[in-house]
Amino acid sequence: MSKPNQNEHSNLKESPQANGDIQNTQGQYRSISPPASPVAGTLDDEQFSTYFEENIPIPDDVTKTFSFRKLWAFTGPGFLMSIAYLDPGNIESDLQSGAIAGFKLLWVLLVATIIGLLLQRLGARLGVVTGMHLAEVCHRQYPAVPRIILWLMVELAIIGSDMQEVIGCAIAFNLLSVGRIPLWGGVLITITDTFVFLFLDRFGLRKLELFFGFLITIMAISFGYEYVKVGPDQGELLKGMFLPYCQGCGTPQMEQAVGIVGAVIMPHNIYLHSALVKSRQIDRRNNEEVKEANKYYFIESTIALFVSFLINVFVVAVFAEAFYKKTNKEVNLQCNASGSPHTELFPMDDNPLEVDIYKGGVVLGCFFGSAALYIWAVGILAAGQSSTMTGTYSGQFVMEHIILSFPVLSVLFTPSLPQAIFQDVQHMTGMNDFLNVLQSLLLPFALIPILTFTSMTSIMDDFANGLFWKIGGGVVVLIVCAINMYFVVVYVQSLDSVALYVLAAFLCIAYLCFVCYLAWQCLIALGISCLDVSCLSGGVSNNRPALLIEEQPAYDT
Repeated sequence: MSKPNQNEHSNLKESPQANGDIQNTQGQYRSISPPASPVAGTLDDEQFSTYFEENIPIPDDVTKTFSFRKLWAFTGPGFLMSIAYLDPGNIESDLQSGAIAGFKLLWVLLVATIIGLLLQRLGARLGVVTGMHLAEVCHRQYPAVPRIILWLMVELAIIGSDMQEVIGCAIAFNLLSVGRIPLWGGVLITITDTFVFLFLDRFGLRKLELFFGFLITIMAISFGYEYVKVGPDQGELLKGMFLPYCQGCGTPQMEQAVGIVGAVIMPHNIYLHSALVKSRQIDRRNNEEVKEANKYYFIESTIALFVSFLINVFVVAVFAEAFYKKTNKEVNLQCNASGSPHTELFPMDDNPLEVDIYKGGVVLGCFFGSAALYIWAVGILAAGQSSTMTGTYSGQFVMEHIILSFPVLSVLFTPSLPQAIFQDVQHMTGMNDFLNVLQSLLLPFALIPILTFTSMTSIMDDFANGLFWKIGGGVVVLIVCAINMYFVVVYVQSLDSVALYVLAAFLCIAYLCFVCYLAWQCLIALGISCLDVSCLSGGVSNNRPALLIEEQPAYDT
């Protein structure tokens, strides 16, 4: 089985007619050549090559059904992708879920993770089949103005995610140093070491993937230690995970359930995964190789998200067992008895305990000893550092390929440093709710494009979504967007300001207009050709979206 040594795009530009044409080889996979940008004109191949300079070869194996050697060769991208399910924003959502609702919302976490796996599958398939990641396809398929708006929305999601991750690292440094390292110092350390760690890919892609695996292992050990130390009720845990109910739940619990979905499914992660899968050598002219790559990537993603799900369950279970229905007064008395210097964080009242990443570490230290606090901080540091790096890669792919043609590190654009300078650690983690709302708002700008492009036979050929995936994907996108929009509405109502209401109304109108535009293009790609403007005007649509930059008629090579 021969493997191409060059980037897969090189074999797509051999013909002078390759701008937007389909190359069709008898009996082989039909691939799409990258069309020239309608704005920038002809671009060099290297500008659209994979970010990683190394392509991992796939070993030949006569095994027809399954090969562990091949699975190992494909292992890596899924675990990098899974780190977004373990970032500090997710960890905070987990601990709040446990403290507010006990074990009752574990089934929501399970469903959200499964939905995330199905969406990641679409992103991986796009990268495997076309050799282009989602940002590149958006660059080639959408006109200039929608493309720029899409880029701004995705970059906003990445910056919001970076803020959660960088602040999470800063809080971990603050806890580990017993307050000696201020938040702004932790932010500077995180940005600096992110630059250092990103150079690991210069020593080989597998070493970089091994480093991420090491950070995931640290998280598993750290939060696993807390799980064993607390010893949650296993019966209640299984009941909460597999029985979809929430007996006695009110508005806070329902809002927390919606927050779990918003924290787990992140828009930039789909862009990231579609790019990471390009790091393996696959002959995209060979249908069998493409099908095999899709299979192994899906297996690897399933394993990776299962590991991330277990780590999230550890966090939920710890706070559900130890702090569900606890009051501030109870925690204050316990912290005072243990000699904790953070007793003032918990007022002497009977209100339910409210925790975040910082307070979570403090209460663990009060109830289970200082070792629990420091191990918690190590886990948060690993979560924040790893997710900051993958978030930076996401920004790299999106900024390079949707709008710009040179590398930019998105971590430089995060406003975490000024936030850390002007706010203390107790108030810093409170912005997590706002950032989760932001991720919820921006989720359609990844879900709709990925469903659109993976449903177009002109892009995916034999691997385009079938009827089941079109309907199922559409329903999933609709449900996820509806749930997240509910979360946004609840948050806006809590602002209690007429001026903010008016501003939110104007932003919502513009937001909904662009979402409707993307949805219109998606419906055309799903086969509702009567929505095509050429059909509406009485012309012949040829089953092609009117505003998408589509391919020219096929020709034989």
